[in-house]
Amino acid sequence: MKTIGVNLGATSYPIHIGAGWDDILISECARIKPNKALIVADANTGLLYGGKVQGLLASIGIEARQISIPAGEGAKTLDTVGGLYTAALEFGMDRGSVFIALGGGVTGDLTGFAASTYMRGVKYIQMPTTLLAQVDSSVGGKTGVDFAGVKNIVGSFYQPVSVIINTDTLITLPVRQVLSGLAEVIKYGIIADAGFLDFLEANIQPILSLDSQVLIHAVSRSCSIKAEIVSKDERDHGIRAVLNFGHTVGHAVEALGGMSAYTHGEAVAIGMAAEANMALLLGLIDQRFAERIKELLLRAGLPVRMPDFSNESIISLMRHDKKATGSRLVFALPTGPGQADIYKDLKPEIISRALDMARLA
Repeated sequence: MKTIGVNLGATSYPIHIGAGWDDILISECARIKPNKALIVADANTGLLYGGKVQGLLASIGIEARQISIPAGEGAKTLDTVGGLYTAALEFGMDRGSVFIALGGGVTGDLTGFAASTYMRGVKYIQMPTTLLAQVDSSVGGKTGVDFAGVKNIVGSFYQPVSVIINTDTLITLPVRQVLSGLAEVIKYGIIADAGFLDFLEANIQPILSLDSQVLIHAVSRSCSIKAEIVSKDERDHGIRAVLNFGHTVGHAVEALGGMSAYTHGEAVAIGMAAEANMALLLGLIDQRFAERIKELLLRAGLPVRMPDFSNESIISLMRHDKKATGSRLVFALPTGPGQADIYKDLKPEIISRALDMARLA
């Protein structure tokens, strides 16, 4: 079991990573001392793990109840959050209670948002069961829901009291979901750690084969990078924006696909390829590094070719992105292996040309 700290003063918390979670869940509950726990899981995750988690809590005298939410991005709504409030009220939860998010990113985002607003804030624990959630959404305190067709537009910054990652849960995932998370892992190497990028290129097959030790390292290093960045910029006013490499274009692709044609990671992979083209056109990186990014994504089984969405529709959606400031689009772009920076004044012709290039990938 590896432990990484997210250092945020009074709201600091540990990330525990390993194969298994029984002992650490028990010890974390002993530290947090909740009087009740509401386990939030989708129908699939609840069947696989809900009973075991509920039983572990019961074994140490914590009354726990499980609530099931629909699987998939379509559940990420205010109506679903309302259902969590109702369940919490009926269960008699108070400020000494804890929400437990048991599942992927949708579950974590919903649960965190509900916890941040129920009684103006109660504790919550992240127990992410997908690779995407383990390396991305469970760390950093961003919570929220989709609204009016815009992803994550309603939400809050609210830190969990603990993140408990069991890499053994990845064995039960469909391959497509593993690949979706791998896109975010690759992103960390591109923007923050050239050595980690080398590691991923050398170990892509063991990762795809779910080799336990390689996975634990990949997840741990990804979480370390995100924890370090979040510790410097909790509220996303500065350096944290580099984590959005691939996301400005990616979120638009995801939305234009009806939030179902592409997984989040697939859309981000397409976004990284397109935004690497922007960096190339701006002279921030050379052709060799742009091709290296695309090659690694392809080796990981991820798409890099832009779908046949019009440039106008993509740009229109990007203007509604949370990262946009007024009419200025904001991009996190690579400047070399393990390096990235923020750019806000790209000319429209650069953006359109990069999108056109991505359709030829």
